Amino acid sequence: MEEISYALGVLFAKNLQDQGLESISTTEMAEGLANQMKGEARLTPEQANEMVGEFMQAKQVEASAGYDAECKAFLGENAKKDGIQTTASGLQYIHETVGEGDSPTAASTVTVHYRGTLIDGTEFDSSYSRGEPISFPLGNVIPGWTEGLQLMKPGGKTMFYIPQNLAYGANPNPNGPIPPLAALIFEVELISVQ
Repeated sequence: MEEISYALGVLFAKNLQDQGLESISTTEMAEGLANQMKGEARLTPEQANEMVGEFMQAKQVEASAGYDAECKAFLGENAKKDGIQTTASGLQYIHETVGEGDSPTAASTVTVHYRGTLIDGTEFDSSYSRGEPISFPLGNVIPGWTEGLQLMKPGGKTMFYIPQNLAYGANPNPNGPIPPLAALIFEVELISVQ
């Protein structure tokens, strides 16, 4: 069992290194491991999970501070481009095609085709790639979508430039492709409104 124990330690340390946690106190970590194995831990697993989650989130936000500044600079320059309109909330958009009919409300269900990218052009999601549009209640999406789609009409196609406060902010899906504090770009085609 000694070799397996050692191997588990190597794998655990590699996982910590991969997450940028080289500065963790191995003495305290070993004590926590030993105490938990003996049933004498100072924290419950739930408390430990919450503490580590908060630490990792703060570390991720700290690491993203430079990216936030980059996104703000991008949006500042983008706002100066011909045709870009900016709402009071900071949402930027430009209609490629206006469409016709009634615009959706926050209570509407919409069917759309869309492509989402980061400011560097990295695509993180696309209904076009999946080959079928998606339908959803407009009140169940990020604020930038709820606000933006109400500016569209069926048959319209619009580019949205969404600041992080109208997107996922500091709390995107931790296992997803969107970094914290990311501004997002969406090409949206409004197919129908119910």
